Amino acid sequence: MEKPTPTTPAEMPSPAAAAVAAPAPVAGSFVAALALSGGFVAFVAWDQSHWWQRKEDYTFGWLVPVFTAYAVYDRWPQIRARLAEAAESGPAAAWVRWTLNVAATLGLVCGALFFLLGAFYRAGAGTSQPGTFALTSGMVAIVLSLLFFNVSIGDAAAGNAVTRDESAHGGFLGLFAEPRFRVAALFVFPVCVWLISAPLVSAIESQVSLFLLRKVVTVVAFVFDVLGYPVEQQGNVLMLPKGPVGVAEACSGIRSLTACLFAGSFLGAMFFDRLWKKVFLVAASMGFAFVMNLARSLFLTAWAYAYGPEAINGFVHDTAGYAVLGVTCLGLLALVWLLNLKLEKFFAPPTE
Repeated sequence: MEKPTPTTPAEMPSPAAAAVAAPAPVAGSFVAALALSGGFVAFVAWDQSHWWQRKEDYTFGWLVPVFTAYAVYDRWPQIRARLAEAAESGPAAAWVRWTLNVAATLGLVCGALFFLLGAFYRAGAGTSQPGTFALTSGMVAIVLSLLFFNVSIGDAAAGNAVTRDESAHGGFLGLFAEPRFRVAALFVFPVCVWLISAPLVSAIESQVSLFLLRKVVTVVAFVFDVLGYPVEQQGNVLMLPKGPVGVAEACSGIRSLTACLFAGSFLGAMFFDRLWKKVFLVAASMGFAFVMNLARSLFLTAWAYAYGPEAINGFVHDTAGYAVLGVTCLGLLALVWLLNLKLEKFFAPPTE
C-alpha cells in the first residue's frame, strides 16, 4: 500500500529539512581531482608492493591501502560538509590566499619534479629505495596540492563574513581557517601515511637501525650488570657464561618502530580531533616500540643466560616477538581510551 503524497503545507518537508536530507553534490572538479589522486596513489602502491614482499620490516604495508580507503570513507560526510561550507563562503583575506596559493604551487611543482625523478629512476634502474622514496614524496605533494586547488569557493559577496571570522583566529591562525585548507587537511593522514610504508633510503635506514641496535645492546648489558649477572659486551655480541649471543640487526627494533608508527598514526587520525592528542599518540607509539623491543631483548638474553644461546632459537624467539607486538597494540588502544576520557565528569560536583 503506497503512502499518500503530502498536499498541505504542514505535510510538506521544510526547506531546511530537505537540505539536511539531500546534501549538496560534490563539484565535478573536486571529483576529478580525487580520481586523479587515486591514480597517483595506486601507482605508488604498486611500486611499494615490491618492498612489502621483500622486506619483513614493511610487511604492514599491505594494510595501508585498506586503512587509507577506510579513512576516506569514514571522513566522507565531513569532507562533503566542509566542501559545502567552502562553496557557501567567500574568499579569505588576501594575505591568507596568497600564502596558501604560493605554498600549494611550490608543493605541486616540487612534487611533480620528485615524481618524475622517481619514475625515471625506476624506468632506468628498476625498483630501488631512492626511486620509491622519490615517487612517494612526489605523490604526497601532488595530491594534497591538487585537492587544495580544486575546492570550490563561493563568490566575493560572502567574503566579508569570512574575513571577519578569520580575524577572530588571530593572524597566523587564520591560515588554518581557510576553507580550502580545511578540506585538504582531512586528507593529510590518507596521503602522508604512504611515507611510512615506503622504505627509507638505505643510508638513512642503516643509520637508524645501527643507532637503535647499539642502544638495545648497551641497555641490556647495563641491566644485567646492575642485577649482578656478569655479561661482557663486545660490539653487538653479549658474552654469556654459556656462550655468546649476537644481537642481529633485525632485533634493533626498526621493524616494530615502523609498524607502531603506522598504527599510532592510524589510531590518532581515526579517534582524535585534537592535534596535540594525535602528536602525543604518534610519539607514544615510537616510545612503546623501543621499550617493548628492549623488554623482548632482555627476556631473550635472560633465557639464553639460563638455558644457553641455542634455547632462544625458533619457537621462543618468534613467540617473544609476537607477544611484544600484541602487548604494544593493547598499550596503544589503552592509551587511546585514556586520552578520550572526559576527566571533567570525575571532578564535577555531585548533583543532589
